[in-house]
Amino acid sequence: MKIFDRLLGRQSAAPSTGNNTVSEQQLEVIRQALSLLIDPDTGKDYVSSKNIKNLRFENGVVSLDLVLGYPAQSQFAVREQQVKTALRALDGVTDANVTVSSQIVAHSVARGIPLQKGIKNIIAVASGKGGVGKSTTSANLALALAAEGAKVGLLDADIYGPSQPTMMGVADRHPESIDNKYIKPIENHGVLNMSIGFLIDPEQPMVWRGPMVTQALTQLLNDTLWGELDYLVIDLPPGTGDIQLTLSQKVPVTGAVIVTTPQDIALLDARKGLKMFEKVGVPILGIVENMSMHVCSNCGHIEPIFGEGGGAKMGEEYGTELIGKLPLDLSIRLNVDAGTPTVIAEPDGEIAAIYKQIARKVAVKVAAKSQDFSSKFPKIVIQNT
Repeated sequence: MKIFDRLLGRQSAAPSTGNNTVSEQQLEVIRQALSLLIDPDTGKDYVSSKNIKNLRFENGVVSLDLVLGYPAQSQFAVREQQVKTALRALDGVTDANVTVSSQIVAHSVARGIPLQKGIKNIIAVASGKGGVGKSTTSANLALALAAEGAKVGLLDADIYGPSQPTMMGVADRHPESIDNKYIKPIENHGVLNMSIGFLIDPEQPMVWRGPMVTQALTQLLNDTLWGELDYLVIDLPPGTGDIQLTLSQKVPVTGAVIVTTPQDIALLDARKGLKMFEKVGVPILGIVENMSMHVCSNCGHIEPIFGEGGGAKMGEEYGTELIGKLPLDLSIRLNVDAGTPTVIAEPDGEIAAIYKQIARKVAVKVAAKSQDFSSKFPKIVIQNT
């Protein structure tokens, strides 16, 4: 089918002029063809999403940059082929050069809270109760974002029970301070890590009251040399106590991810966490349902041990989305215990693919928020003259 002819309503495409320039009408035909292409992750077309940059058409060759607002390195080749196939089907187009990339920017947070220096977006991972796989989800989410090409940090905010050093395979390492004021995070698997677990004896219980805990969290966030990050994932302790309130009121959180299981009791507690973030003005980016089903390793039988449909129902009730369902799988536990979470241990496996899909959905939700331009505003100083 000659799409040029159909869109322009004529028999053939207008020929190029002698100096190989192209008319605006021909470029508009190309834009219309591109507007028919849907981004599988956002559900929107590339033109209305303003993903098409530097569009050119010379000597029958279309050239453009496809710039996504979220990390999706694993999908670059697929997106490139998607666009090339559509363009090459146009009458008059002999070839297409498509460059796919991601550009992640800072997005708005609660009014009155300044952005964290060097950190574009902060994602809090929370749950109403313990034992639902929140820390495992945090680790794999951070690793999945990094695998998709983002610069990522992971802050373990569970002061009483820090587990990220073990999960990320850095429990035997200790951060350094260059100037006895700021500390360098520990990097592993392409993610920068900071946790109170690096700074205390693992056998020593943290018998601290609320104010000390919130001060420790603030220092871990502000006194760490994070550098330039696209995302900082914060693994919150379970519940809705001092740390959660401090985080939502004093830290520029872009959005929160709620982790639960299909079990009724877990869902009751997860609802409390969700409502807390709503009250303090932190957007909910989505719900992750762990232990959704068990797949028998011998026969492949699937059984919803903890119930089913709870995460989806909760999402419908509160106007948010169930962005991922993970199975109750032995390998997930074994991998984090070994310090190599599933995204690292089995990067091409089915479970890692689910984590990467969750990461892209979270990043898409962040990208859909309005941008923050405060860094571009000039500083206004009032002086008496």
